[in-house]
Amino acid sequence: MKYFTILLILLGLTFGCRKKKNPLEPSVKEQKRNTRLNPDYYNVAFLIMEGTYNTEFTAPYDIFQHTKYREGIKAMNTFTVANTLEPVTTFEGLRILPDFNYLKDSLPLIDILVIPSAEHHLDTDLKDTAMLNFVKRVDNNAIFMTSHCDGAFVLAKAGLLNKVASTTFPSDIEKYKQMFPHLNVKDSVLFVHDDKYITSAGGAKSFEASLYLCEYLYGKEVTKSLAKGLVIEWDLDLIPKFIPQ
Repeated sequence: MKYFTILLILLGLTFGCRKKKNPLEPSVKEQKRNTRLNPDYYNVAFLIMEGTYNTEFTAPYDIFQHTKYREGIKAMNTFTVANTLEPVTTFEGLRILPDFNYLKDSLPLIDILVIPSAEHHLDTDLKDTAMLNFVKRVDNNAIFMTSHCDGAFVLAKAGLLNKVASTTFPSDIEKYKQMFPHLNVKDSVLFVHDDKYITSAGGAKSFEASLYLCEYLYGKEVTKSLAKGLVIEWDLDLIPKFIPQ
């Protein structure tokens, strides 16, 4: 009887130590946002990392995601890529769960890459060879490569802006010129579109660069409706920009 009691106690400890699954707790698979992509849409990937700034991420995301609510156009699939599937914390403290890990996952073909600015785009991020190599690989097939604010530093470090004009966050223009003296840098503009590269000043003006790309793809009327949906007054003619002829 004594030994039987001890056995029951040991069994209780064994099973009691096992973590019971909370029926309300999502599985790892369920935690990932639904990333089923419409094959008839453009695939738009947002490259995020620790310290990404909210506005440069959310502004283009809002614009592009809303294209799926417009009829008669090739809309956009929007998804995030990072070097992890763990939550990424933005500079402002927002936690984002990446859709794909570009180091391990099989990724869909990316038509448009968006590089929002991040806290360390002027220093340590530029030493991340895995990230830079990913950007280079995407560039091989992408229709557009875009950046906002200091995201231009990533494109420049990857060697993708050597033959085109570009811009960046106004306060970092001089740093940009010093770090990449061979580049054709434009100042006093909100965005530059040269070849397939669109670089913007960032901040709230990330909306303008994103709307411009929509107007390029979809025309004025669709773009005005997208802007109206976000209560933005949109007139491309009034935007300071550089688009070589």
